[in-house]
Amino acid sequence: ESIIHHDIDFLPLHSYANIHEGNALHMDWRHVCPHPDYIIGNPPFVGYSLQSKEQKADILSVFVDRNGKPFNTAGKIDYVAAWYYKAAEMMQGTNVRAALVSTNSITQGEQVASIWKPLRELFGIHIDFAYRTFRWDSEANLRAHVHCIIVGFSCANNTKDKIIFDNGQQIKANNINAYLIDAPDEFIESRNKPICEVPYMTTGNRPADGGNLIIEADEYDDFIKSEPAAKPFIKKLLGSAEFINNKKRWCLWLVNASPAQLRSMPHVMERIQKCKADRLASPDAGRRKLADKPALFRELNNPSDYIAVPKVSSEKRRYVPMGFLHADTIATDLLFILPSATLYHFGILESNVHMAWMRVVCGRLEMRYRYSKDVVYNNFPWPSPTAEQAEKIATTAQGILDARSHYPDSSLADLYNPNLMPYDLLEAHRANDRAVMAAYGFATRMTETECVSRLFDLYSAMAHMG
Repeated sequence: ESIIHHDIDFLPLHSYANIHEGNALHMDWRHVCPHPDYIIGNPPFVGYSLQSKEQKADILSVFVDRNGKPFNTAGKIDYVAAWYYKAAEMMQGTNVRAALVSTNSITQGEQVASIWKPLRELFGIHIDFAYRTFRWDSEANLRAHVHCIIVGFSCANNTKDKIIFDNGQQIKANNINAYLIDAPDEFIESRNKPICEVPYMTTGNRPADGGNLIIEADEYDDFIKSEPAAKPFIKKLLGSAEFINNKKRWCLWLVNASPAQLRSMPHVMERIQKCKADRLASPDAGRRKLADKPALFRELNNPSDYIAVPKVSSEKRRYVPMGFLHADTIATDLLFILPSATLYHFGILESNVHMAWMRVVCGRLEMRYRYSKDVVYNNFPWPSPTAEQAEKIATTAQGILDARSHYPDSSLADLYNPNLMPYDLLEAHRANDRAVMAAYGFATRMTETECVSRLFDLYSAMAHMG
């Protein structure tokens, strides 16, 4: 009523001349409202993997560069992003301000650079205020839980304080970047190799086998009994769930098996033949080509020692549980692996500093952390410690492993449950945190937000060096 300067009897609903129905992405918004003061709304929430053919066409027609060509990454952003583009376009040369309720995915992971960098470069928008992630429970019967944000943005000068709203608190900010933190406007884009001189992280092994090279826990005893000669070729198999929850799983790792050895194991041969048939039946040409080597996984990454990093982990954990594995364990593609890594590297990665960075720049699966080697790891600004500081971090990292070893009956899920975490393990992590923060020159009283702001400064210096 305040906006349109007219009293309205809302119920029952009527048709009014100032309501226009249709697809907002097909409309010229100035024909609907030539001179708005504010643009407010709740655009449709549709992730890029769930968009219909028509919705994908919509966003490709809207999210375009100065030449009218869709951005390369426009096919992998949330549907909501098109409304940000339309609003930013309408704001040009005006004092119009906008605020949209959105899915939090547009401020996480790779989508941040894909959405906000074009908006910044094309239209010069900045964020005036933001509500960080909150859960919006639908009133529908399905009671869907949606994790939302609200972003207020404009092109006009901002004469008021920039405010971040978080869990009922109001935080004044010097600048609100696209990750909704008080930090410089940097966009953490996918990077092929680390920004610092550290070991390369890679992905584990995709079986691409239709399950035929995998031996599940309830199959293991019978398989070994029926095919005892296969035992030297059976290794533990771990993905994120198995690693964190200590679930048992095995696989046939036949890299060094000779044709004669394979031929002598009929149950193994049966699985190889089924794997070949599964690959040949695939609609994917790359997978069909794998039928030429049906005894092997798609990838064959099996270093002698490595740090395993789960791709997905609960957001309730203070630390993403990582650990050292050896050549007798095969990591699936649901784990990242860091070969040739040391205790020093483990200490940095398991620190509160790295966790703070990860929480801001990683993607999310619902609210669970989705770690990324190209975004989180490869862009992480490592410290430049003295020899003494690096040795101290290696010592505190070993302290974490030692504390874990006191509880051989507990999984990492048990140990890192916020209600169950043993105090000696928590103290070991705190000692490691202090050692890592000292290597960065950070004060231990620094808040996580302040820590991330400093990391963005370090990243900015590294990314623009030379």
